[in-house]
Amino acid sequence: MEKHFLCSVTILLFFCVLAKTGAQPCRPSGALRGKKPPPGKCNSQNDSECCVQGKLYPTFKCSAEVTNHTKAVLTLNGFGRGGDGGGPSECDNKFHSDDTPVVALSTGWFNNQKRCLKPITIFGNGRRVKATVVDECDSTVGCDAEHDFQPPCRNNIVDASRAVWKALGVPERDWGQLDIFWSDS
Repeated sequence: MEKHFLCSVTILLFFCVLAKTGAQPCRPSGALRGKKPPPGKCNSQNDSECCVQGKLYPTFKCSAEVTNHTKAVLTLNGFGRGGDGGGPSECDNKFHSDDTPVVALSTGWFNNQKRCLKPITIFGNGRRVKATVVDECDSTVGCDAEHDFQPPCRNNIVDASRAVWKALGVPERDWGQLDIFWSDS
């Protein structure tokens, strides 16, 4: 009985804190069913995932609130022509060198291009680096030609060029996914 009471009080306190801070969890806004990419059409550079026929992928219109210490997952992306990022960047309709510190943000953080061409600071591996937002890591659609037949991004992604990974001092063998924090600069 005492355990149930403590559990109920803990849950009640959690929801009171959520209500007081205005924090709302970001839940999936839908799902999309994967389609098999045409032969040779999904670029798996940088260990990018290709859509799987019939697999359900969650979609998101939101991301966690941006603070001065926003938790995220850093992933690796090629922003150059022919890279696994697909077409030119959303913000400037250009391709970018892997030697330039640039990122794509999940849809909620990209915020309808409001962060376009603005710097963010990424904290990871005991270091920090500034990078420019040039693209959206689309969390609402995927598994099509425009998105290189890759699934929608999760809602907590900072998709970064090789330059960002190098600046953070992450050994190349460990590139792929890294828990980080980021903030607007």
